[in-house]
Amino acid sequence: MEPEQRAAELRQLIEHHNVAYHTNDAPEIPDAEYDALVRELAEIEAEHPELVVADSPTQQVGGPVSTLFAPVEHSVPMMSLDNVFTADELTAWADRVARGLDLGEGSRPIGFVTEMKIDGVACSLRYEDGELVQAATRGNGKVGEDITANVRGIDVIPHSLGDAAPPVIEVRGEVYLPVSTFDALNESQEAAGLPRYANPRNTAAGSLRQKDPAVTAGRGLKFWSYQLGQVAGGPELTSHSQSLDWLDELGFPVNPERRVVERIDDVKALADDWLDRRHELDYDIDGAVVKVDSLARQRSLGSTAKAPRWAIAVKFPPEERTTTLLDIQVSIGRTGKATPFAVLDPVFVGGSTVQMATLHNDDQVRLKDVRPGDTVTVRKAGDVIPEVLGPVLSKRDPDSEPWVFPSNCPVCAELLVRPDGEAHTFCVNPVCPAQQQARLEYFASRGAMDIDGFGEQTVRTFVGEGLIHDIGDIYSIDWDRASELEGFGEVTIQNLQRSIEVTKQRPLASLLVGLGVRHLGPSAAEVLAKSFGHMDKIATATAEEIAAVDGVGPKIAAVVAEYFATDGAKALIEKFRAAGVNLEGPEVLDIPQTLEGKAVVVTGGLENYSRTGAADAIKARGGKSPGSVSKKTFAVVVGNEPGASKVTKAEELGIPMIDEAAFETLLDTGEIES
Repeated sequence: MEPEQRAAELRQLIEHHNVAYHTNDAPEIPDAEYDALVRELAEIEAEHPELVVADSPTQQVGGPVSTLFAPVEHSVPMMSLDNVFTADELTAWADRVARGLDLGEGSRPIGFVTEMKIDGVACSLRYEDGELVQAATRGNGKVGEDITANVRGIDVIPHSLGDAAPPVIEVRGEVYLPVSTFDALNESQEAAGLPRYANPRNTAAGSLRQKDPAVTAGRGLKFWSYQLGQVAGGPELTSHSQSLDWLDELGFPVNPERRVVERIDDVKALADDWLDRRHELDYDIDGAVVKVDSLARQRSLGSTAKAPRWAIAVKFPPEERTTTLLDIQVSIGRTGKATPFAVLDPVFVGGSTVQMATLHNDDQVRLKDVRPGDTVTVRKAGDVIPEVLGPVLSKRDPDSEPWVFPSNCPVCAELLVRPDGEAHTFCVNPVCPAQQQARLEYFASRGAMDIDGFGEQTVRTFVGEGLIHDIGDIYSIDWDRASELEGFGEVTIQNLQRSIEVTKQRPLASLLVGLGVRHLGPSAAEVLAKSFGHMDKIATATAEEIAAVDGVGPKIAAVVAEYFATDGAKALIEKFRAAGVNLEGPEVLDIPQTLEGKAVVVTGGLENYSRTGAADAIKARGGKSPGSVSKKTFAVVVGNEPGASKVTKAEELGIPMIDEAAFETLLDTGEIES
């Protein structure tokens, strides 16, 4: 295709996606694929300057302004940022900045402010005489939409700034939806039989541009401020970092992760660290923003038609991509739950190649209307299970047919049942091989009995050879037969035996979790173990007695009582008893509460504790064992091959880091050796 023809095609494509994203809040492709289109167009225009036109997307900011709200003309344009995707591109940008400031090239001390790039909706707030008078979206950069009534419902945005406010101040920032709020919103959607929201950014945009301000106010939106627009009066500021500090003093939320550094190599290190830690945050970030700190230098560098030369966005690898949905299949879990999942044409997303993704349940498949053969958008964020967000309808085969949930279990062929009032469908055959496999894997998992080396492949082999049938059989394996199997040499067998033997002393709560009783999670298991003190007492308790325990609701109580009334549960308990597995609850009063109120994070491998065992030891002494480091962390226990992000965070916050010997002392005394 000729460059002129391809450029025209790209402009039309990008304009279409601009309307979908900015006007309709319904993007059809992920950001990464949109960025690729813009980059391709920019490369063509760079090679053929005669093809550049005034209305090209490379020369414009944002997208068309919606007619749903009154237009607002920005007193200072809201520009977008150019993007870089690699360390080399970031270095090239820094070299251009250095040349523009007559500093030459190389790693010179320019002075940068590095901030997290919040994945939200750009917004401008205007205050006159300290009072919020107007809020607007970015729109096309020159004209946005008046969303004042909706913004007033965001609780972190001040309505009044007090006596310290200048006559006029415009504050630019990002409206976003916290991840925890988004997850809770999706739980409500699913419970109501409604489609799940795709991601926090799109949900924030839709919530912010509601016609009913009460709906916006109820969504739990938040705001980070990151830039000044028009200012009349106010202090004399010489740097961007000073402006952020001033915004903080005026009462605006300013992200605490901002950093001032001298060289571009420092920026790279920060961006790499944030990429590692992005999923420890309660808000989505899709990169880092780098700005020249000096305001005088910013003015000297100036701007292009759409973006400042003194700032750049370092984009992280995409967490959403499109691919082909090859098939929809159904998996059977430990409780018999039948979960539809997508078989995908492999796609690299969220740092790994994804071939399968969850579709949640029958209702969600129908509401999303995804079908085999569709081009679909897939999201993978960190350790979260990949999810199909929805189809790209413009690419759907007109002859495609809706997918129909099967009526029989794909493994044992028994009838699938959907209980009244339930969102999920179940295989109710207790001896379904898929359920047996899943129950065994779950029992051995880190969150339950934590049997090292007893993973999916080992379970499949032992089940296939008839060595185990249920979780109780794990403690009576015929090791002579096991040693005859390929891949199970003397060392492997010894390690497995040792791992299984250790579990006999696990807390009762871990054993309760390992049973895989529906709805019985770690928190409820712990309070049951503490309240009843022995497995036998829990097994013979009525639903009413179980529900009387603080922290266990009637739904969980009914399921637990029903489970222990079965012959299968009674047989399992006897197998555990015969094997010498601990059935007694924690003797909390006998263990000094040396860590009461203290949070201790463990990272890396310890010689004398599994990860679960270390957490149990901390909790048994009244402490907490969170998965991430924060200002509230008392100490970080560092073992072999620790997580780099946890160590870095501890160093930044000045949190004490101790080895395993000091951890033993901490457990005994509650103090850190000096």
